[in-house]
Amino acid sequence: MGKRMGFVVSTTLLVGLVGALAAAPAVGEAAGAGGAKMTLSLTKDYTASPWTSEVGWANRAKAKLGFGLKNAVLGWTELFTEPKKALDAGDNFFIGLGKGLKNGVQDTLGGAIHTLTFPLTELDAPLPGGGTQLLS
Repeated sequence: MGKRMGFVVSTTLLVGLVGALAAAPAVGEAAGAGGAKMTLSLTKDYTASPWTSEVGWANRAKAKLGFGLKNAVLGWTELFTEPKKALDAGDNFFIGLGKGLKNGVQDTLGGAIHTLTFPLTELDAPLPGGGTQLLS
């Protein structure tokens, strides 16, 4: 039983490591001359988040926290707003639904990252389309 258990544990660790590396966000320099110096991106869009244009650490931290909470709580609404945008533009509903699902997950996770890291105003996590547009 010992060898079998060792194999299961090592296989689980290997799969977990490969999964973590595959799911890890890209790290790069933030676009623009805002307050953020580094970017943790959940998307290939390196457009700086709106809070990075605030002046002073306290203002950026407050804006980052608000931005993070808004996206963490309302990010899921992209599941409905993106298909509506697609229909209004005359595009395919299912493409809008897929984009809404992807953006909703990214906005919610990105909002959680912003909320947890709000004191670190030199770190940005850009969201697709600038995050959720509700309550803007």
